Amino acid sequence: MPRMTTADAAVAILRREGVTNVFGLPGAAINPFYAAMRRDGGIRHTLARHVEGASHMAEGYTRAGAGNIGVCVGTSGPAGTDMLTGLYSAAADSIPILCITGQAPVAKLHKEDFQAVNISAIAAPLTKMAMTVLEPAQVPGAFAQAFHLMRSGRPGPVLIDLPFDVQLAETDFDIDTYEPLPVYKPSATRAQIAKALDMLAAAERPLIVAGGGIINADAADLLVEFAELVDVPVVPTLMGWGALPDDHRLMAGMAGLQTSHRYGNATLLASDFVLGIGNRWANRHTGGLATYTKGRTFVHVDIEPTQIGRVFAPDYGIVSDAGAALRLFVEVARARKAAGGSTERAAWVEQCRHRRATMQRRTHYDNVPVKPHRVYEEMNRAFGPETRYVSTIGLSQIAAAQFLHVYRPRHWINAGQAGPLGWTVPAALGVCVADPDATVVAVSGDYDFQFMIEELAVGAQFNLPYIHVLVNNAYLGLIRQSQRGFDMDYCVQLSFDNVNAPELGGYGVDHVKVAEGLGCKALRVSTPDEIGPAFEAARKLMAEYRVPVVVEIILERVTNISMGTELDNVVEFEDLAERREDAPTAVVALLD
Repeated sequence: MPRMTTADAAVAILRREGVTNVFGLPGAAINPFYAAMRRDGGIRHTLARHVEGASHMAEGYTRAGAGNIGVCVGTSGPAGTDMLTGLYSAAADSIPILCITGQAPVAKLHKEDFQAVNISAIAAPLTKMAMTVLEPAQVPGAFAQAFHLMRSGRPGPVLIDLPFDVQLAETDFDIDTYEPLPVYKPSATRAQIAKALDMLAAAERPLIVAGGGIINADAADLLVEFAELVDVPVVPTLMGWGALPDDHRLMAGMAGLQTSHRYGNATLLASDFVLGIGNRWANRHTGGLATYTKGRTFVHVDIEPTQIGRVFAPDYGIVSDAGAALRLFVEVARARKAAGGSTERAAWVEQCRHRRATMQRRTHYDNVPVKPHRVYEEMNRAFGPETRYVSTIGLSQIAAAQFLHVYRPRHWINAGQAGPLGWTVPAALGVCVADPDATVVAVSGDYDFQFMIEELAVGAQFNLPYIHVLVNNAYLGLIRQSQRGFDMDYCVQLSFDNVNAPELGGYGVDHVKVAEGLGCKALRVSTPDEIGPAFEAARKLMAEYRVPVVVEIILERVTNISMGTELDNVVEFEDLAERREDAPTAVVALLD
């Protein structure tokens, strides 16, 4: 039996499980693992500037491609606690990432040794497994179980904590006979699918709500085929955006309190049946449940048994991986259609299309300072269907979801439930590592951008080019807007007179100088007419220098973006589109 250090065994298993990239920071307690990676030579390492940044890079890497599992590595103590936000974000959105931490020697764990924190206990609520490996011979099994759990059932993160002496110990291990453990995913039965289709056939105004589980299952093509077979409009959730192209005739828009379309909300409220696939009925999608559920029948398909009925009790629930369910939905629907059992839905589909063509928000403004709506209009012009967008939270993300267009799965990459500020920069870098040839465009407000701005240096060092659209109003814009209900504007101002950049006129941080100081390129624009040319210039700079390029757009200080408390009570703060010229980049042309 071959004999090797457990660190060598761990690296060999990573390679056998398909890992080619790792994000992290070395440190004394994890150096044996780094030495094993160096000896192996087959894993690319991207050196983050902050361990939380490494965890978000791993998230971006996973989210960018079917089958990807991002891996982040750090030393003992604060490295593990820094990763907790990434573990939370991954767990919340069903994203598998593997965090590997170093640890003090086993004999020192109870002695309050330097940086000896019980990270497995701390991380346990946020992971599918959090394990401090106390015996060297357990290392291969721990890693095999980690990959098994990450891929089985509802995907999610795992943390493995490796004490220093455990990493150095030798063990008997034969990588040539290692095989990944079988993956378990629940699958719907034909009888369950038939019952759901019977319920759908009885409806007059049905909808499909397409969640992130469809993206995770790499089942977007099946969703499109199924929707077309039954001729039912689709409302994607924010995590499912891109599963159906925005320009598809059955795309009904997103519903919700913030990241939604007026026509999407109107269509959901007009429906009488909702088939949810791979979604979790998030509160910012549903709003008040009484409004969301009134007058509608619900079928819910989800991979996690305890998700059925968690938010509200559906009329029928099916525990299944979204891909497995959709394969059966397609098979049974096709058989029924061939037997003449299809239902005529042309009138309902036309109603949904008409709402989409008449209930659009205005984007074309010539105001100076710039209104954010115009930024997204110009992004639609500049960036095509192949663009991968990355965003996190705030008014910038909400407006992006209201105005941008996404045509493919994994081309809207977003931290859905957790929404940690600072996520966008490192996640975008992870996407770049996963898909080096992609056009990656990130969208941030100034506060999100400042949270982990140091990670831009990672993009410069490792030549990870992408365009970062920075919309700057020198405000915590979303919090300011929510404070309207408290009649205050308190502790949300980011504006100040920068003594080194008086030309900013009180907008505070000179993001251009900071980005350039970190090895990137940056442009600043102040008028609507400058935005398009700036995006074109950014493309050229990105191609020439192979580094991130920041395009900062100075916005008006105060803009309230459409949102509300119920699907039928979303407040529209700006004029609605009345002519095609008011929303010139809308996918469906406005009916004048």
